Amino acid sequence: MERKLYDAAVQGSVISLRNLLQEDALLLDRFITGHYSETPLHVASMLGHLEFVDEVLARKPELAKELDSRQSSPLHLATAKGYLDIVKRLLQVNPDMCLVCNFDGRNPLHIAAIMGKLDVLRELVHARPWAARLPMDEGETILHACVRYNQLEAMKFLVERVSDHDFVNCRNSDGNTFLHLAVAAKQIEAINFLISSTTVDVNCENADGFTALDLLSQNQRDVIDKEIVESLGRMGALRAKKKPLSNRQLKSARTKILTSRSTSNTVSKPMKSKDHKRVVNRNTDWLERKRNSLMVVASLLATMAFQAGVNPPSGVWQDDSKQHYAGYSIWADSYPISYEIFLISNTTGFLASLSIILLLISGLPLRHRFFMWVLMVIMWVAISAMAYTYLVSVSAISRTEDDPVQLKVISSAVYVWLGLMLLLLLGHTIRLIIRLIKYLRKLVISLINVISTRGPGA
Repeated sequence: MERKLYDAAVQGSVISLRNLLQEDALLLDRFITGHYSETPLHVASMLGHLEFVDEVLARKPELAKELDSRQSSPLHLATAKGYLDIVKRLLQVNPDMCLVCNFDGRNPLHIAAIMGKLDVLRELVHARPWAARLPMDEGETILHACVRYNQLEAMKFLVERVSDHDFVNCRNSDGNTFLHLAVAAKQIEAINFLISSTTVDVNCENADGFTALDLLSQNQRDVIDKEIVESLGRMGALRAKKKPLSNRQLKSARTKILTSRSTSNTVSKPMKSKDHKRVVNRNTDWLERKRNSLMVVASLLATMAFQAGVNPPSGVWQDDSKQHYAGYSIWADSYPISYEIFLISNTTGFLASLSIILLLISGLPLRHRFFMWVLMVIMWVAISAMAYTYLVSVSAISRTEDDPVQLKVISSAVYVWLGLMLLLLLGHTIRLIIRLIKYLRKLVISLINVISTRGPGA
């Protein structure tokens, strides 16, 4: 029955819907109480079947607040496609759905602005104007989205209807106002509108200490650059009090601002992951900055382990006798069990250090989250093994009968440190497992959606 109802929603057949409900009056209720990737109302709203939407809402208005596997409501889908009549009908039933954000952190007003559906945007703002003030991910506002997706008319409408001084000067997580974005993208019309019709602060500095004017070349060979500089200059715009950016730095700053969020303008298609590109770039930058440092640390750990292995604490015998041989470890003969623990711990640290060096020079895609986790685990093993080697060595060469308290304090400190490092490792491991579970869950849902779309006979 559910399959037939989906087919009726795809075709927009109200007659088929009524016939199915005569056979099973509780058919629509199952989509409220069950777990489905989407409801027939989602399908009809996405395909623009107004009569079918009317019929469903007349019988079960509760379906208007149901979310699909992407956390999108029927209002999200109708907004993305620009079906104004369906949007109006859904707003009549439940206008508070304007406040609900989907998996990408966008509510219907964000989507309308991004897609340039101006008529729909007007209707949504009229229903719930404060929904336009809700931030998206990374702290960006709907005005940031208008600049990113070059929706000038939507931005003008929003500035007139819902903005004030604080709203137009909101910053994202990188400290960029939407004027920074407009200047970085060289959207001259948007810039002229902002500085003439709003109270945007033209000298606001972002997290890197750059004003909007810093994002333009000083030589102004580009005609657009020159025009923007003149427009900003008339409003008293200044460069930050620091050394002017070189062309390379300028290009890097613009790229960072423009790519700080994903710029895919397809709402119905899932992103690879939320802010995936940003995370990859951040991991890459971190690894490039720390690669040499990690190599030095790993080399030092390997050197320490090698030196301790060939020259163990307490030294070696200098002569031969019936009890020992020259060159053999004194510790091994005196305390064989603790010396075996020392060798195991020291060898573990030595091999882990060599593994880190090998990973760093192997050319593997270490920017990938899994390889970053592997590198962190091996580094944890190397450092922890050396810490434990130190504890065993100190225990062997210390006279515990003279000062047992001192050794207990050292042992406690090392064990506490090892415990804290273990908690840190467990935290990262649990976070990786959670991400893996979420990825597998999305994959399973996608496969189920594909199979249900093709039908049982496909």
